[in-house]
Amino acid sequence: MATKPNPKKSPSSKLWGGRFAQSTAASVEAFSASIDYDSRLYRYDIAGSKAHATMLAANGLLSKEELQAIVDGLSEIEKEIDSGEFKFSQELEDIHMNIEKALADRIGPAGAKLHSARSRNDQVALDLKLYLRDQCDLLVELLDDVRRGFATLARTYLGAVMPGYTHMQRAQPVLVSHHLLAYFEMFSRDRDRLLDCRKRINICPLGGAAMAGTGLPIEREQVADLLGFDGVTSNSMDTAGDRDFAIEFVSCCAQIQLHLSRLCEELVLWAGG
Repeated sequence: MATKPNPKKSPSSKLWGGRFAQSTAASVEAFSASIDYDSRLYRYDIAGSKAHATMLAANGLLSKEELQAIVDGLSEIEKEIDSGEFKFSQELEDIHMNIEKALADRIGPAGAKLHSARSRNDQVALDLKLYLRDQCDLLVELLDDVRRGFATLARTYLGAVMPGYTHMQRAQPVLVSHHLLAYFEMFSRDRDRLLDCRKRINICPLGGAAMAGTGLPIEREQVADLLGFDGVTSNSMDTAGDRDFAIEFVSCCAQIQLHLSRLCEELVLWAGG
């Protein structure tokens, strides 16, 4: 859990707080902080930062020594989070600032240079895409296991006959294998939807910055390659606000749940005779 904000801290030191003469109210910080939720994205945030730093160094924006210090510092922070030793702070709002502040405290100015040519806007989109890409892969693997299970059961009961139901009434005789393979088809479509969704997830947003890109000399394709993306986004303003991919992923999950619900309802019906 994150530490609670300190209501008596000095005037705003927020990344966005340059025009504020006083600190943010503790109640507002507690309400607006996302660290209790997005802390789970730390591995993706660190992986993205390492790739970003590598690209900055390749384009002359970081020295080799600064790059090494950043990579080593991020690795140490990741180990501390893995072990539960790292202390998250609500004052720093989210996973990005918690990690970036910890890095700057450890290695000095080089840590602050990591934020060059990026914004939390494209950074959070990156973390979410990396996370959802992994979740797509996990769900596809689970669906493959389920499909294999239904195919195995169908082969086991070849030739067996059961009543088919309509309007909760027994209607026509059907093969057990035919009924089981109906779920094979449902979960196959679910699998295909996830793979299609993954195509839109797997486009790298880094480089879009806050909304209008950056004037610094960067190589977006290098970061995309390092992180396993298929390409980069085309429009920075779209990149900053795009969460279509997340909504699409949730829709895919909802459809899987509907098919599971249908299966559970049928099990209840069969159990009742």
